[in-house]
Amino acid sequence: MVVTPGNNQNRYLAGALNVRTGKLTWIEGRSKASALFIQLLWRLASAYRWARRIHLVLDNASVHSSKKTLTALAQLHGRFVLHFLPPYCPQGNRIERVWLDLHANVTRNHRCRTMDRLIARVHAYHSARTSQRSASPSLHRTDLRRTA
Repeated sequence: MVVTPGNNQNRYLAGALNVRTGKLTWIEGRSKASALFIQLLWRLASAYRWARRIHLVLDNASVHSSKKTLTALAQLHGRFVLHFLPPYCPQGNRIERVWLDLHANVTRNHRCRTMDRLIARVHAYHSARTSQRSASPSLHRTDLRRTA
């Protein structure tokens, strides 16, 4: 018999990758809903306050075009230009490589006893990635595994 935890906990990430600098702007939330994406929009607006226009390449997730999202985009006064990828085209979105690397090196088969510890490892991953400005964050995989 395999004993499994009784209360699965989830956290969701939303992020945007600056293709020129490699900088990842991201947020964490408890649900994968429009509110998480809207928080990301506001974080991007703050991080790139000098930019007149911010272009986002997006998949076709429903949160990217929900009524709540459209309202938030209107409040941001047209600063965001959304470019939607064709359906089932993850190779066209560079951030998918970051999420795959994060999953392969941090979240898959982790041994963290708490969600807070796992989230701390996610933060460490992103800090290492940002400090190195590396296009290949998996180079830091050894350091990240030691933090468990």
